[in-house]
Amino acid sequence: MTASQIVAQSHFIFGVRTGVANNICYVDEQSVIFPAGNNCIRYNLDEQIQTFIPGLEKSQGMHALAISPDRRYLAVSERGEKGIISVYDVQNEHNKKRKVLSGGDILVQDFVCMAFSHDSKYLIGQSGPPDWTLYYWLWQKQKVLATLNTAGPTNTVYKVSFNPQDNTQICVSGSGVFKLIRYADGTLKQFNSLKYEANNYLSHEWMSEKRVIAGTENGRLLVFESAELHWEMHIINRTSTQDTERIVEKKQDDSVPSQPPRVTAINAYSKGFVCTAGPGKVCLFEKLEDKDGYRKCSEMRQGDLAQFDFLTESFHSDTITGLSICYRKPIVATCSVDRSVRIWNFETNSLELYKEFQEQAFSVSLHPTGLFILVGFCDKLRLLNLLIDDIRTFMEFTVRGCRECAFSNGGHLFAAVNGTVIHIYSMTTFENVLNLKGHNGKVQSIVWSDDDSRLVSCGMDGAVYEWNTLTSKRESECILKTCMYTSIAISPDAKIVFAVGTDCTLKEIQDHHILKEVPAEDVTYTAVAFSHSGRMLFTGTSSGTVRVMKYPLPVHKDWIEYQGHSAAITKMIVTFDDLLLLSVSEDGCLLLWKIIDKERHGLKRDKEIYYICSPPQLSLRTTALDQNQNMLELKTRVEELKIENQFQLRLKGMDHEKEVKEMTDKFMQEIESLKTKYQVLKTEKATMELDHKDSMEKVMERNTKEKLDLESTSLQNLMLEYERYQELQQKSQQIQEEYERQLQNTEESKMQALEDLTQHYESRLKEKLIKLKESEDKSQQQQREYEEMIKQMEEDADREILDIRAKYERILKEEKDTSLQLKDETGIMRKKFSSLQREIDDKILDNEKLRLELQKLQGVIKSLEKDILGLKREIHERDETIQDKEKCNYDMRKKNSDLEKFKFVLEYKINELKKQIEPRENSIIEMRDQIQKMEEELGQFKRKNTQLELNITELKLKLKVTDEDKRKEMQRVHDVKALMQRFKTDLHHCVEFIQEPKKLKESIRQLYSTYVQADEVDIIVGDSDIQKEYSRQREHLEKTVANFKRKMFKDSEIHRADKFRIIRSFLLGWEGGPQSNEFLHPRSPIMERQHDIHILQVFTQTTFHLCGPAVLSKLSWACGPRKKRKTSSASRRLPRDKRNRGVSGMKHINTNISVGGTEQVTANQRQSRTRPGPDRERG
Repeated sequence: MTASQIVAQSHFIFGVRTGVANNICYVDEQSVIFPAGNNCIRYNLDEQIQTFIPGLEKSQGMHALAISPDRRYLAVSERGEKGIISVYDVQNEHNKKRKVLSGGDILVQDFVCMAFSHDSKYLIGQSGPPDWTLYYWLWQKQKVLATLNTAGPTNTVYKVSFNPQDNTQICVSGSGVFKLIRYADGTLKQFNSLKYEANNYLSHEWMSEKRVIAGTENGRLLVFESAELHWEMHIINRTSTQDTERIVEKKQDDSVPSQPPRVTAINAYSKGFVCTAGPGKVCLFEKLEDKDGYRKCSEMRQGDLAQFDFLTESFHSDTITGLSICYRKPIVATCSVDRSVRIWNFETNSLELYKEFQEQAFSVSLHPTGLFILVGFCDKLRLLNLLIDDIRTFMEFTVRGCRECAFSNGGHLFAAVNGTVIHIYSMTTFENVLNLKGHNGKVQSIVWSDDDSRLVSCGMDGAVYEWNTLTSKRESECILKTCMYTSIAISPDAKIVFAVGTDCTLKEIQDHHILKEVPAEDVTYTAVAFSHSGRMLFTGTSSGTVRVMKYPLPVHKDWIEYQGHSAAITKMIVTFDDLLLLSVSEDGCLLLWKIIDKERHGLKRDKEIYYICSPPQLSLRTTALDQNQNMLELKTRVEELKIENQFQLRLKGMDHEKEVKEMTDKFMQEIESLKTKYQVLKTEKATMELDHKDSMEKVMERNTKEKLDLESTSLQNLMLEYERYQELQQKSQQIQEEYERQLQNTEESKMQALEDLTQHYESRLKEKLIKLKESEDKSQQQQREYEEMIKQMEEDADREILDIRAKYERILKEEKDTSLQLKDETGIMRKKFSSLQREIDDKILDNEKLRLELQKLQGVIKSLEKDILGLKREIHERDETIQDKEKCNYDMRKKNSDLEKFKFVLEYKINELKKQIEPRENSIIEMRDQIQKMEEELGQFKRKNTQLELNITELKLKLKVTDEDKRKEMQRVHDVKALMQRFKTDLHHCVEFIQEPKKLKESIRQLYSTYVQADEVDIIVGDSDIQKEYSRQREHLEKTVANFKRKMFKDSEIHRADKFRIIRSFLLGWEGGPQSNEFLHPRSPIMERQHDIHILQVFTQTTFHLCGPAVLSKLSWACGPRKKRKTSSASRRLPRDKRNRGVSGMKHINTNISVGGTEQVTANQRQSRTRPGPDRERG
């Protein structure tokens, strides 16, 4: 088998192409179609088989898909040299292409969206900017029926669609565009003339023959019915707990404000419609049965994954930068700019493992055993374990920005690139064993030889080096500075290197020399891969194609090219059994190519390779133990929940029975009460019917009487109005005759003025035409004269030039001055000629001005003729207006007669009402004045009450202070009594030793030391001054209390008089109204305040007699005038501690307080006044 017979066939693709309108379509219940790379993929969900519908060669990408309603035809819009639409028959086994549609003679760049009619006979396609032309095809005949420009240069169209029941109606929506278009008479015309609000309509859907629902970018749903806006609503997302946490994390990470939900897709179904509501959210709406609208019945999120089944695994969403396979397992690893690493199985065509990282992964490399993976990040190189369900970091190496890494074929070494240096590490000790330095630019690709003794690298410096991995020496090199290499491959025997770069050639390098170069023509080679059998070479290009070449390389173009990707290929690799070629691209797709011969057989190798069908996976012991523990805990928790649920069910059953019983009793009581209410209402209804019957009879009698009165008065008014009508009719006839005379005079004057104007302008026009003719004749005469003069001048100049030339030939040196003079004369003649030419141009301009003036005059004549027609129309309109006014006058006269009758009735009623209202208004005015005066008095009373309340509050505070002082004084009295009792007892014991002087002396000393201390002896000085001070304070308090009594008595008298005056005024003003009872028995807060004050006075007197003037001195200080009180010199001389003690010098006080507050003072109290007590000193 020769290499020229080898072909590559698309086998399976992992990925989906974004940016394609309507990029997923159901063919049937088991199959879907979606774009991937440069192909449309038909994916069978049950069998998980892909069928490829390839795109055009040299296609610049797909833009839109559309499937017919009968699910038979698929339309694909692609962009090449011009935009075309290919229609495929997807029911055919080979997906046969049926028709290719284009814009005809008009060059269309691309078609952004398409749609089939409901019977699949017609197809519409919307072209892109700047024309935005809508094409209407009868596609089976490739005939364009009509076109229409649907948007301006600044607008964008996102979707077009047919009416599901009418092929002639089309809807177009986009940014600032929403149009309903009808096809009729071979043209497309817009029939929704209403101007809607300029929204960005992202999608729309027909719900019926007349109803369309449109969605906007700000979350609005607009319903149009019969080309008019019917209703609208806003989609509001309910935020779940997961969404809230995600939003909080997003706000912490990013300050970008949240956007409203974008309605990017709408799809109708039997009960309503489904629409998107932002990323990862779908809303379901159902039609209301009793109303003309829809309600939101469900909202599906990404968090509710249990409700969805995935069609496929998750794919890369951005450029794939790394690709690697292993020897022991049928798996392939990829990394992408989307910061994810994925492990695919190319035998089961499934995703094995997937993990996202915080930073971008630049490169990957699988260990030959398939248990480890190297991943290069911007900060470190990480070695990770491939576990059953996770990719977990095992070791980190300080290699920054590792763009390339690779395990050796034996797996005992791995190489990592850091800029221009290649580091080689040991897989057993994880030590850096070698550093390969030599490149001047960044290293782009590295490859190990089969025996791991050689490492080949290429870089942006145009160098290809071969390194010895045992000695770290460079064994060979090939440098071409005009080329920046991007990828290399090595032959199985490590003798030949294949390299591609930016110079658009494939180079075969051996022993420092470039043996062959294969040009890429109009593309650039971006990747290269060599088979392990050494018979096939594959290259990837910048346009996304794969080229299969035979080896040895051909001199001329001898390859097969396949279009698989839609963007540049970044990496390529051949599996170890040479059955599959793997390629990744900037479009985010991983494409598996099956390498076969032209007879559809796979290739055979000398040595068969067997992959482990069920590859072992690493699992951590701690993870297994944790899982077992979790299982036990969950089992116990399930048992507990079962018991708890059973108990809760029993409790709920008992509660429900109790509630049912209570509700039954309650409802029975309500039924009984309702029955009684019904009987009561029935009786009330009967009484009300009787009352209503009586009132109706009275009203009917009153109405008949009023009717007779109105008829008599209306007859009289009718006679009067008829006489007025006759007079007004005579006046209107006179006015009409006067108007007709004026109108006739106006018309005659107008016609005369019009004739004068016409004659005037016609005479002026004739004069201008005569002048114009004369000027034209004159200009023609001047033109002929000028031409003759120029002709003679030219002949004279020719003769003179001949003469001058003859003279110059004979005597050249002598006639220099003469030649200069002739040159001057020639210049003068030229100036004259130019001036004459300017005059001719001026005359031509004058002629043009005259012609313009003539046109203006003709325009004036036409405008005057239009004025004449307008005046005639005005006269006709005025005649019609006069007739209308006559009709209006007749109607007005009729209405006036009716209104006069009604006016008479109203005036009579108004007079009657005035007679009834006047006395009531007078009484109302009087009552308002009286109420105003009473409100003013009430305000005064409120202010006085407020002042009295403040006074009472102040007195209560003073009373509280007095109570506290009284309590302290009573405590002191009690202590003094106890002290006196003990002193009497001790003195009685001393009396027993009256016959024994020594013992008596000792007992007296002991008694003195017990009851008398040195610092307790008070020096009594100035008793007379203290007594005067006490008497003065007592007199002051007595005067204060007397004044207070007089003031309270006066206030009570004033309040009593005011109260009687208010009651009298209300009794006179109100005639037994409901308000009078409130004033006859008022609740007087003033009386209550007087009673409280009286009690306070009695208590103050009692306190005065009990505690003496010392306590009430504080009260007098607060209540009376604040004068500066003088204390005696003796009291000022006493120390503070001695003035505050009142125990040592007090005598026994025997107090007896009667019920009326009187006090009996014994002789001991009068004796005690000779000594100043603590209260007296304090006063």
